[in-house]
Formats: sequence, structure tokens, C-alpha cells
Amino acid sequence: MGDVAARFAGIVGAGNLLTGDQVGEDYAHDESLTCEPRKPAYVAKPGSAEEVSALLTAAAEHQVPVTARGSGSGLSGAARPRTDGLLISFERMNKVLEVDSGNQVAVVQPGVTLAELDEKTAAAGLAYTVYPGELSASVGGTVGTNAGGMRAVKYGVTRHNVLGLQAVLPTGEIIRTGGKTSKISTGYDLTQLIIGSEGTLALATEVIVKLYPRLAHGATLLAPFNDLTQVMEAVPVILASGLTPNILEYIDNLTMAAISYNEQLSLGVPDEIQQATQAYLVVGLENRDADRLDGDVARAGELLSELGAADVYVLDGGSARKLIEAREKAFWTAKAAGADDVIDVVVPRSEMPGFLAKTRELALAAESGAIGCGHAGDGNVHLAIFCKDPEKRRRLLHDIFAAGMAVGGAISGEHGIGAAKQQHFLDLEDPAKVALMRRVKQAFDPTDILNPGVLFG
Repeated sequence: MGDVAARFAGIVGAGNLLTGDQVGEDYAHDESLTCEPRKPAYVAKPGSAEEVSALLTAAAEHQVPVTARGSGSGLSGAARPRTDGLLISFERMNKVLEVDSGNQVAVVQPGVTLAELDEKTAAAGLAYTVYPGELSASVGGTVGTNAGGMRAVKYGVTRHNVLGLQAVLPTGEIIRTGGKTSKISTGYDLTQLIIGSEGTLALATEVIVKLYPRLAHGATLLAPFNDLTQVMEAVPVILASGLTPNILEYIDNLTMAAISYNEQLSLGVPDEIQQATQAYLVVGLENRDADRLDGDVARAGELLSELGAADVYVLDGGSARKLIEAREKAFWTAKAAGADDVIDVVVPRSEMPGFLAKTRELALAAESGAIGCGHAGDGNVHLAIFCKDPEKRRRLLHDIFAAGMAVGGAISGEHGIGAAKQQHFLDLEDPAKVALMRRVKQAFDPTDILNPGVLFG
């Protein structure tokens, strides 16, 4: 064992440090479709913030690049390590430390999965509402990418649901930001700066998350439309109606056909309507009272019919659950179908019809495919890109991202930039903003050991 490995082993214990052939393939990648796997030189599994601090201090002294990893379910290459680097895996820091019903918060370690947190909060009649579609995702990973998901239309994304952090700076200091309060107006908001920074500024070692009452009654409506523009035009009307859906998703006809086939869905939509449908709108509603929910379902059905839906189907519990699960697995469906990339551009809701039309035009001109689904309620468009030629695909993605930014959007709504979209980010983002971000990075990480190659190269 070399000097650096011995130093790391002395911090976490020899049994919690992997090197050489001990490093399994799973540590070499996340779920990005375009970033080639890379095994790190070292994998350390700390058990406390103090051990994370000591690891970062040692890494800085030896100029070893550091990458953090939760469950590895990210889609941007941000959890892919360097071959000469240290991967800090939070798999041992996986405890729900507290469920505080009085303040409606939970305090968790970063390696806790969303499934584990959901089980703990359910016992208290509460719920953590960030639900990016992969329950094996870790809380720490969702903090790193500012993950969103289907329920963001009602509850917001990670940054709206994290009140505070314990974090370790790359210089070794352990800090606490925020707390169990919903208001803080005291200096810079470091919590929000660290959220979404993709492991480039600090490593979260505790997370204080906001919880909500777990509502007992829910319903899911499926509305097929003959025109995608009608779907998008229906979204602001539904949101302005006061119905407050917790899910508001569009699924284009090709994606619906693919996920229905893969998951063996039978939703009761007649063949003649399926054949005429260009896209579907999925509306999820919830309430603490069954009668009030029934009233909301009736009103939503009326609205959807008025807005041009070919029909409206209120799915039974089993069918609704299967549809939502299938929608959440859309990435895996696209991957299985041979997609060459998956992107998640976000635009203002009102710009979605025009943006999707522009995307179809660009893909057609590039002799490529761009199909998908997305969070219609918050303008987040998820597209599977089918384009084998790397250079042609690069140009197509550049044009799609540029089209989104031209209408006030951004390259990523929830996956992050990572390594996969880094060059597009640097090419298209305001240079003054990028320069400011670089100065923030320098202030946090003067020796540039945290996730070099992510965001800035």
C-alpha cells in the first residue's frame, strides 16, 4: 500500500478503503449514456463527517481529485471519478438521524435512499415530497444535482425542500448552514449555493429536509389529445383553476407506446383513440378528504374535455400506480430502445409548444429522433435522442439547448451539467456568469480537488 492509500486507510479503516482490483465496476460510472466508465484509484467509505474532513484534508495535501458518490443514479456524469482520484462513497453514512414531527423535518445522512426515508417518514404520517423517479437515489445525490421529478409542480424541487446542511469544505472545515427554520435572512444563503453544485463546492454530510402531511386520498386522470399543442395549452389553464395537481405530465404517443409495451400496461384507451392521439396528459390529484377529491376529479375531467381531450379516463389504483411507475422508468425504456442520449431542457411553461415544435424541426433536419415526455407543469422537457453519429449529435444537442435558452430556459432542469453537458454549458452560458461561478469555485476549493472536470473542465 502506497503512502496516500495508507493515509486514507488510516482515516476510514483498512476494511473501508478499496484500491486496485478491489474497486468494483459499479464505482466507475453513474447512469449517463455518454460518459465512459472510469475506475478510481481509491474508494473510501467514511462513517462520519470527521472522517470526510480528514479525507479531504489528506486529498488536498496530496493533490488527489475527489468525487462524491451516493447511489450512482445520476444522469450527467457528475459521480464518475477520475482514474487518479479518490471516490468518497457515502454508503455507510445511511441513517435517518431524526424525524421531527413538531417541526415537520427530518435529519438524514447523505447515503440514505429516498425509499428508506419514505419508510421512516410514513410511520409519522409525513412524507418527503422530492421524488425524481428513482427511489434508490440517495438524498445526498439529489442535493448535489438539485433533483426534481413529477411532484415538483406542487412541492418544488430539492432546493425548495432542504432547510439546512452539515457540509465539509475541500479545505477540511465542517460547517452548518440553515437549520430547522423556514426563514433565515442572515448573510449569504450557503445552503442554496451548495445545493445543485454537483459536488464541486462541498460535500454534504447531513441534510435537513422539509416534510409534509401524507395525504390519504389520490386519483390519476389520463387524457389523450390529438394535438401536442393542445396538451401544452391545457397546462396553464389547469394550474390556474385552483386544482393544485401534484402530478402534471405529458407523454408523447411513441413514448406511451414504448412504456406500455415494456411494462405491459393496459389503460383502457380504445385502439381508435390511441391511433389518433399525439400526446397524453397525466393529471394527479390528492386530498385529505375523499369527497373533496371526488369534486376535484369531476372538475378536472370537465376542464380536460373543454380543452380538447378526446376522452378522460380516471384510472383505478392499480392502473394509476403502474402508469406512474412506467413514466418514472421512461429513462430505462429509452436506454433499452437504444437512445444515444437523454436530455432535460427546461423552458417557461408557455414556451413549451413552440420549443417542442422547434425540437422536432431540428431533429428532422439532422435525420435523427427526439421523443419523450416531461413535467408539463414546470416546463421540464425530457427527450430521448436517437442519433448515432457523435458529431451530428453534438450539433443537434447544441441547437436544442440554444433553442431552449433563447426562450428563457436552461440546458438542464434537474439532471445537472456534470461532465456530459459541460461543453454545451461553457459554449452557451453567459461568460460573465461562468466567470463568477469560477470565482465562487475558487473561494470554496482553492486547490481544485472537488470534482475537477465537472461544470468547468
